[in-house]
Amino acid sequence: MRIVLLLLTAACGLAAAAPSSAPTSKPVLPPAPEGVTIRQDVAYLAPDRDEKLDLYLPAHRDKSARSPAVLIIHGGGWIGGDKAAGREFNIGTTLALHGYVAASVNYWMHIKDRWPTNLNDCKNAIRFLRAHADELQIDPDRIGVIGGSAGGHLGLMVAYTSDVVALEPNEPYAGVSDRVRCVVDMYGITDLLTRRKTDEQGNPIGAPIQTSALLAGKAGDDRATWELASPVYHINATTPPTLILQGRADTTVDRDQSIELAEKLKAAHVEHELILLDGIGHTFDLQTWKRKPLPRDLRPVVLDFFDRHLK
Repeated sequence: MRIVLLLLTAACGLAAAAPSSAPTSKPVLPPAPEGVTIRQDVAYLAPDRDEKLDLYLPAHRDKSARSPAVLIIHGGGWIGGDKAAGREFNIGTTLALHGYVAASVNYWMHIKDRWPTNLNDCKNAIRFLRAHADELQIDPDRIGVIGGSAGGHLGLMVAYTSDVVALEPNEPYAGVSDRVRCVVDMYGITDLLTRRKTDEQGNPIGAPIQTSALLAGKAGDDRATWELASPVYHINATTPPTLILQGRADTTVDRDQSIELAEKLKAAHVEHELILLDGIGHTFDLQTWKRKPLPRDLRPVVLDFFDRHLK
């Protein structure tokens, strides 16, 4: 494991069938940069579901090309956020410009059956990419996942629970794998049972938080369910390589969540890297935080990680 301390000053309509690019009244993405084609609001779930995904495709690919793919999962505390948010656009265009097919996904956020429906949706998005690999010119054996905040948590759960029967969706892609080869976690909760509040500088303080927007009740009421919903309890020798990015000044998700994840991965001899950003808080993208440039551009870090494991 490498822990990098950075001194910084300072988110088409392929139904479960075929592609389409019809826009909706949902948030509109900025224009695609040269070299990227965007298909917004692609259906990937059953016809009665409103949640869609956005595709970021490398433009001008040869018809014989097969690209690696990455699923992008937005944040928002499991109750908000959108696939077309700025962070997701930043990640999606970055990946597409470097030869990846990226899919930014919306998932179930309503209070009823929030968990594990949200995770099932993200797994179905992976299955969608695999099921439509020929149309989207994807190599189905080279798929990864990245997410920020709640999306970081869900991304880790996608990567770490492909063999957990209790967390597998039943439809609409029966028999299609949701396994991924690697995951990038951006300041996601990794252990619901140990998450703590922080002071204004991001230092974890006090006892673990006993409630979560993800699950009903309190941690002590049903520890088994809280463990099932926490990535660190699914780590083993076959866990995919993991890149962890978090700010040391994060006051939303305490930095010890990322440190705990790295320690558990190290103990299981899983390839991983933890990058802690001094002076940086929650919800940064690959280049900026609070609309100010990061002193270190994280795009090469993420691209190098995906290149090593997907290319």
